Amino acid sequence: PGRPERPEVVRHDSPSLPLTPTATGLAGYLRLGALHILGGPDHLLFVVGLALWVRGAGRLLATLTAFTAAHSLTLALAALDLVRLPQPPVEACIALSLVLLARAGARGDMSQRTPWRFAGACGLLHGLGFAGALADIGLPPGAVVGALAAFNIGVELGQIAALVVIGLLAALLLRLAPRAPLRLIVAYLIGGLAFTWTALRLLALGSPA
Repeated sequence: PGRPERPEVVRHDSPSLPLTPTATGLAGYLRLGALHILGGPDHLLFVVGLALWVRGAGRLLATLTAFTAAHSLTLALAALDLVRLPQPPVEACIALSLVLLARAGARGDMSQRTPWRFAGACGLLHGLGFAGALADIGLPPGAVVGALAAFNIGVELGQIAALVVIGLLAALLLRLAPRAPLRLIVAYLIGGLAFTWTALRLLALGSPA
């Protein structure tokens, strides 16, 4: 109600119309961004690893900021069609970035080096993954920048919500089992999942469409 209708034509060479969520406005893109990060296990586990293995509030803030800035950049470039990469190799590389993160977490490297550089480099890949999801949804004509910003803000809100839950669960686990090697256990769990995803996505690259 109150919104102008936009006519569409179904042709023989284009027999279907995508039902994009443009009618929901910018709030719809905000919600979709949050749901994407919360429903994407590879992106979410990357944030989990950073939160658990980067020590020091300042270091963690710098690392998360680098990750956010990097994936925001590539998301914008891909959504505006300034950068175009096939999605299957991107998804395989995202899974591989999780393998590398788990390895660094298990060895304790994330607390000794400059983790924001690693997070920024991986963030460029993850932004291309977000762009793939956004491409399936589409951006509304005349409101591209606003919808893109709303989707990206939704992603960040989803990350913040995930970090709050992760922090509470980690504090509870450490209270119940203070001597448990929590970081090492999570590193092996994430590494195992990520290795499986990497292998499956690489195998999918060679399979016929």
